Amino acid sequence: MADPRRLPGLTAELAAEFAGTAILILFGVGVVAQVVAADIGNHDSISWAWGLGVTFGVYTAGRISGAHLNPAVTVALAVFKGFSWRKVLPYCAAQIAGAFVAALIVRWNYTELLHAADPGLTLKTQGVFSTLPGNGSLPVGLWGAFRDQVIGTAILVFLIFAVIDELNTPPGANLAPLVIGLIVVAIGMAWGTDAGYAINPARDFGPRLASFLTGYGTAWRDQYGQLYFWVPIVGPLIGGVLGGALYEVLVGRFLRAGEKPEPGRLPPEPPSP
Repeated sequence: MADPRRLPGLTAELAAEFAGTAILILFGVGVVAQVVAADIGNHDSISWAWGLGVTFGVYTAGRISGAHLNPAVTVALAVFKGFSWRKVLPYCAAQIAGAFVAALIVRWNYTELLHAADPGLTLKTQGVFSTLPGNGSLPVGLWGAFRDQVIGTAILVFLIFAVIDELNTPPGANLAPLVIGLIVVAIGMAWGTDAGYAINPARDFGPRLASFLTGYGTAWRDQYGQLYFWVPIVGPLIGGVLGGALYEVLVGRFLRAGEKPEPGRLPPEPPSP
């Protein structure tokens, strides 16, 4: 008989990352579609729905995969917390695939409203699926958006490391997913202006690809005509490593060493008898 405490295999972990990221996007992209295409809701509802999407996604996948749901988090965990490098690319692929499929569902469900609000499927509603500098209208350029993505993701990963570090003061009673969701709400409310707080390459690239394949010819460029899709990919990857480094330098190294579970796993595996 199989040991019920045996760690799940890579296939199970990838399925969990796919599912968790899909949940995140169903709520996140869904709320933006509702606000932009139907004028129901506002910036606050967008911030809260993204944060709740993260919470539900982490609860979905946390036990099996650690619920990274974000390539920037996966890379940071590999750099600083011993997460296996052989899993990094498969995890990232599963996250992008989950975001892509979920965005297609949102695109399908809101198709009538999107076409009514924007018959040409232009930048007017492109922001439903992917981010733009200054949210497509404010005076922020490509490099300003890049800076924003580095800073925003550094904040995200710094705080995630603080929350999951069992040598620090982690949330009890399996509340870590809720706290991580609140981190995203706060980032959305404080850092959502310059680049739409993608802070997650999978969150941006998967829906961007879905929108391109369903009629948005402008998907890869910003409102200035510049090739923009790489900014919410490269910026968060750099920012995630920066945030992890800052946590380790400013906090982590001062905590006493001790045994830790596999990075990001929620909750820890029960001890062997």
